[in-house]
Amino acid sequence: MEIVIQICFIIGLSVRFWLFKTNFPAWLSSRVEISTPLTSWKRMMEGVFLTRENVSPYSGDLFHETPLMLKFSNVMLEIFGQSDYLVFLAIDALTGVLLMKIAKLFARYLLQKQTNDVDTYSKDAAPILLKAENLKKLQVFIVAVHFLNPYSIGVCLARSTGIIHNFLILLAFYWTAKANMILSTLCLAMATYECFYPVVLCVPAALYFYQCDCYQKKNTDSNTTSSLPYFIKTFILFVFWLSLLFSISYMLQDSLQFFNSIYGFIFTVPDLTPNIGVFWYFFTEMFEHFRVFFLFVFQINAIVYTVPLAIRFKEQPLFLMYILTFLTGVFKSYPSYSDVALFLCLLPLWKHLFPYLRNSFIVTCMFITSTVFSPLLWHLWLYAGSANANFYFAITLVFTTAEIFLVTDLLYANLRWEFDLNHGLNYKLENGKECQAVLE
Repeated sequence: MEIVIQICFIIGLSVRFWLFKTNFPAWLSSRVEISTPLTSWKRMMEGVFLTRENVSPYSGDLFHETPLMLKFSNVMLEIFGQSDYLVFLAIDALTGVLLMKIAKLFARYLLQKQTNDVDTYSKDAAPILLKAENLKKLQVFIVAVHFLNPYSIGVCLARSTGIIHNFLILLAFYWTAKANMILSTLCLAMATYECFYPVVLCVPAALYFYQCDCYQKKNTDSNTTSSLPYFIKTFILFVFWLSLLFSISYMLQDSLQFFNSIYGFIFTVPDLTPNIGVFWYFFTEMFEHFRVFFLFVFQINAIVYTVPLAIRFKEQPLFLMYILTFLTGVFKSYPSYSDVALFLCLLPLWKHLFPYLRNSFIVTCMFITSTVFSPLLWHLWLYAGSANANFYFAITLVFTTAEIFLVTDLLYANLRWEFDLNHGLNYKLENGKECQAVLE
């Protein structure tokens, strides 16, 4: 198994290194599906240039990265210069190592949870119980998906800063799975500081800390102890770290101008450059006096599902964390392929749910079709002049629909797997007559 993992590392990094020597990265960095106003490396270099000229990069409408990311990029360019791609290769390699560690921790967590809950399972559920030898393979699958995934490769080659955002979110996953509240909230604060939407991950993190404490006390009954203290501790630490990051940013810039340039930009969506999301098209077509209302409607989609999902999946906080990461990647104002790469890399963690997926073939075809046709329709629209914005929006809508199909299918698969564990695989009524389970 270790040999397979090493082969994936070597192949993935070699392909990236070889492609960096071609003109392919320059083309990818110009693709709107990968580089958004919040993750574009060209805009980052412009921000670094303005900083070196003693001009605030936040004085215009071009730069929307955080001051700490600006500082990091400035130092990186001073040290590596034209070899800055080596840093992105290193981050991608570290991401692979981190995913491998997450898979190991997650496998241990699943086995521990199954051991604690096995008495509540049906005797007929033995065939679908998780086995240690199968869970050990999670590391291979998750590393292979990361290094051989075209979305991950494309994001790395385009030098998108989304790769750093993903790394911070994965760090939050890792320290949450380690039940380290201090480092978990620090990483969540850093991810929120960079792109805001990971703030919703504080909820599953708090639920996980609560669950771990219950297991340590050999008390799996969530009704006997309150989860409120864990939420309070988590949010206090999160706010502390976030305030510290804002304070450091203020000292670096000597102003709070970056607030409006970053978070105001995320909330108000002034740049309507096309991307793989749905914001740009609707707000291009919308009358101005409806704009504020629909901004609230669209933005709330990224966070409104947190509470109902937390209530339903309070016993599965890591699954909840993944689903919320998935949903924010779909409904954020400036999504890109870096968000897709993140949730696809983590998808093998729930390999035991794959037999329950109903639309996997359709979703796969939709992803492939929309990814291939997206640059083609872009060219027909803006260069050949034989298409219009509706063509490109249609293909991005197919992509978004595929994402929604996948996340809803995962939710169904999880509920069905949970039902089979509790009721067995042979569905029978009280009179012994066979029946069929239907999700309503």
